[in-house]
Amino acid sequence: MPDPDEPAAPASTGPTASAGPAAASADPAQPAGPGAAARPGEADGVDFLSFVDFAVRRAAARTPGLDAVALRMILLLNRVSNVVTYDLESAVHRPQGWTWSGFRLLNVLWLAGPTEGKRIAEMSGMSRAAISSLANTLEKQGLVAREPAAHDGRAVTLRLTEQGEAAVGAAYREENARERRWADGLTEAERDQLIGLLGKIAEHATGDWVRRRD
Repeated sequence: MPDPDEPAAPASTGPTASAGPAAASADPAQPAGPGAAARPGEADGVDFLSFVDFAVRRAAARTPGLDAVALRMILLLNRVSNVVTYDLESAVHRPQGWTWSGFRLLNVLWLAGPTEGKRIAEMSGMSRAAISSLANTLEKQGLVAREPAAHDGRAVTLRLTEQGEAAVGAAYREENARERRWADGLTEAERDQLIGLLGKIAEHATGDWVRRRD
């Protein structure tokens, strides 16, 4: 079973699919309903990102009443995030000797300082079991050290070693250069708009209806 904390490698990182009302509507040549079959060769040439257009068109044809706009929004959000994450991991973090999940742990420690595993799990969005496993690996690499928590000797606090501090600082600068290349695809106004919209989704995600990792 794939690790939910690890980004999957996309089959292709070609241009993103175009978004628009026409792409979101059902194909009039296709009968609607669960029995509607794809035409032979219809998926030829579809890759990881262009699958969004294909998925919306096919799902709309097979699912009467489908909210195609919501489907497109979530598919694009998920798949573009996956591509960006994979790019950052393969270009910056794997060469440093850690995974994207490992960086998520290191990132918390670099920014927040010595922290208990439970809090690292909350801030990184990973499970406590994943944090414990990653800490074992990073400790062997000399990047992380364990020490008893000040308030409770039974609890364990993780901190970066001197080597870890230097490694994460260097990786941060390298990642930010990569982030700038991604941001260059938008104008300054578009970046601000996107940040604002993603902020609204993040605020929406605080609702009681959203399921979260314990």
